[in-house]
Amino acid sequence: MGNTIRLLACALALLGTQAIAADLPVFRLELNDGKINTRQITAPAGVRFKIEIVNKGKTAAEFESLQLRKEKVLAPGADSFVVLGPLSPGQYKFYDEFHMATTQGVIVVK
Repeated sequence: MGNTIRLLACALALLGTQAIAADLPVFRLELNDGKINTRQITAPAGVRFKIEIVNKGKTAAEFESLQLRKEKVLAPGADSFVVLGPLSPGQYKFYDEFHMATTQGVIVVK
């Protein structure tokens, strides 16, 4: 009986985590050999959110934000994500460290 309760508790915890992740606002960021599809992401304050990062280029790319202490390196053609927040209102810079001159942006939290 004890194992059944533990299994049920684990299953419920997993389902709860998936439901929370599914409710996150999602923003898509595409990097492509020194080009970026958007320079500004506007996100809600006080709410966790997800940025899906896609490297459409033929070279490596890296989403990095020193202010947010986040970085994610992507091989050519790879995709990944970062979950941020909840954040206070403000502006948080990000960039592709491999192409800093042309791929800088900002997350505006309102």
